[in-house]
Amino acid sequence: MSLSLDSTQLDRYSRHIIMDEVGPEGQSKLLDSRVLVVGAGGLGAPVIQYLAAAGVGRLGVVDDDVVERSNLQRQVIHGDDDVGRPKVESAAAFVEDLNPDVDVETYETRLTKENVGEIVPGHDVVVDASDNFPTRYLLNDFCRLREIPIAHGAIYKFEGQITTLTPDGPCYRCLFPEAPEPGTVPDCATTGVLGVLPGTVGCIQATEAVKLVLDAGETLTGRLLFYDAMEMSFETVPYQRNPECPVCGDDPIDSVDEVEYTEACTIGAE
Repeated sequence: MSLSLDSTQLDRYSRHIIMDEVGPEGQSKLLDSRVLVVGAGGLGAPVIQYLAAAGVGRLGVVDDDVVERSNLQRQVIHGDDDVGRPKVESAAAFVEDLNPDVDVETYETRLTKENVGEIVPGHDVVVDASDNFPTRYLLNDFCRLREIPIAHGAIYKFEGQITTLTPDGPCYRCLFPEAPEPGTVPDCATTGVLGVLPGTVGCIQATEAVKLVLDAGETLTGRLLFYDAMEMSFETVPYQRNPECPVCGDDPIDSVDEVEYTEACTIGAE
């Protein structure tokens, strides 16, 4: 890791550098880090914005969707001129304009067990900003097997939840052993979502990602943080590793190839 920061970087990151908890060494860690953001929508937008501003040197962005006008109420890295453009392209252009220190690698695809082994390895942290359960379980399973930490977030109408999944803590399957039945959890297109909600949740995810890179502070490992925007309340619920968990328990699976990532995402299901 290089501690050599040029004069422009010393100016840009000065508010980090003067902090004892970050300093020039911490900023160099950020500039040398690789973070993968899965999803460039409501949650991914503030994550990408703040990680780029913080100087995360290499950002991977995975998304197979294009910008729609209905996205613009909450997906703050995209603009009206981006409607119809792939979200990964719009995200990369936004980052390039915000911070030239950051290199963006785009993956215009949906994450699957066929391509996860090509996309995820090599990253220091993964931010799960996805909007579907198969992707969440796939990320959990693959990253746990490769010992890559995840900053996870999810939103619904006025509510959000965030947790951090680290190699030494419980995994997503310890918290939610299997996905809800299809159709029981409506999406944003059906129920709507408060436009500012993903900003709050995504910023917390970005904070967790930065702390993981810096190896600083206490993360949300083993804790699920609930945010209720209507009540303006936060509640933290602890959870523990399940010894019978098929991914991080006493007899874990060897590969995501053993899992069918559809519907309940149950390991061992036919």
